[in-house]
Amino acid sequence: MKRNFYIVAALLAVLTTLGFAQFALEKSADAQAKAAVMAPKYEVDPMWPKPLPNKWHIGMTIGVGVDAQDHIWIVHRDNQISASEIESEGAAAPPVLAFDQAGNVVASWGGPDKQNPSRYSWPDSNHGISVDAKGNVWIGGNGGGDSHILKFTQTGQFIAQFGKAGTNRSVNTTGPGSNDPENFGRVAKIFIDNKANEAYIADGYLNKRVAVIDMDTGKIKRYWGAYGNKPDDTNFGNYNPDAPLIQQFRTPVHCADLSNDGYVYVCDRPNDRLQVFTKDGKFVTEKRIAPRTLGDGSTWDIAFSKDPEQKYMILADGKNERVYIMDRKSLEILTSFGDGGRQPGQFFAVHSIAMDSKQNLYTTETYEGRRIQKFVYKGLAPVTKSDQGVVWPTTTNKK
Repeated sequence: MKRNFYIVAALLAVLTTLGFAQFALEKSADAQAKAAVMAPKYEVDPMWPKPLPNKWHIGMTIGVGVDAQDHIWIVHRDNQISASEIESEGAAAPPVLAFDQAGNVVASWGGPDKQNPSRYSWPDSNHGISVDAKGNVWIGGNGGGDSHILKFTQTGQFIAQFGKAGTNRSVNTTGPGSNDPENFGRVAKIFIDNKANEAYIADGYLNKRVAVIDMDTGKIKRYWGAYGNKPDDTNFGNYNPDAPLIQQFRTPVHCADLSNDGYVYVCDRPNDRLQVFTKDGKFVTEKRIAPRTLGDGSTWDIAFSKDPEQKYMILADGKNERVYIMDRKSLEILTSFGDGGRQPGQFFAVHSIAMDSKQNLYTTETYEGRRIQKFVYKGLAPVTKSDQGVVWPTTTNKK
């Protein structure tokens, strides 16, 4: 009997110890989860957008923006669609398209004014699209003669052209280049600061600067180069990751986005770096991203999270076919998603990125990618992988 008693007592002690151990493990796991790094979680929506009407095709899709109604605007190169596609299957879509949240096309226009060609110069190669608080649509261009930007209503009515086409160094080799006080040099992207009535111009594919303009007059108010230096158009040769960092931007300068707390984040794409400035062009800091990336470079476009502090920054890397989620202030990469390929959630030259008010992401792809994708925001989640790969849906996305 005593032996049985001792056996039962020993079993109870073991079970009690195991219970306390399990409790301790659960407490430890809870503590670790609370202490884990958090980041936005996304899933691709493979059903968005809906099929385009009229058997339309889109070309290199090189700009995306979101308006106050959460309509998603893209600009693509309708002149990059092959003749065989048009002859056998359909037609080129107008270069500017807008989608509603359900993925329906709600606006379509763009191109030269055929009735009055002298009114404005449609870009040789349109590039970048932004919508201001009044609903006006801004478009840049990175073609040979594109030394201007355009401003339209949402129905495609022309408002203004800032800069004169054909005056940059691609056409006029004696021009002032990156220190031109009136014209631009193949603009990549336009970021709107509605409060200050200013637009930040990533200028761009020929010039090597950020330029800030008055949104009503188009007057260039200030500009700067890398590290806040005066821009220098010297050809510094190809990027070498093992060489000292050059003191100028390389082309293209691909984005210049302003945060709520007054910092300008510049995509120095071929140099594989982000540089951060004050609104007046004073250099603050920089971050190298995938610094051994050659050719097209790693820093293509950014978007900020919609919380007031804009805690997170999302960076598109078209060369490495992925999207990075970063802590905006520290510039630390928290996680990434995406992979090369043609299926939903994969990328071929992810080029531009934008976020709607619900924090859903939209990406466009250039070269042969030629599409827009939607990534649905699923809230904050602990970071468990540095690279998530393809973020395929695990739950039904609610529209």
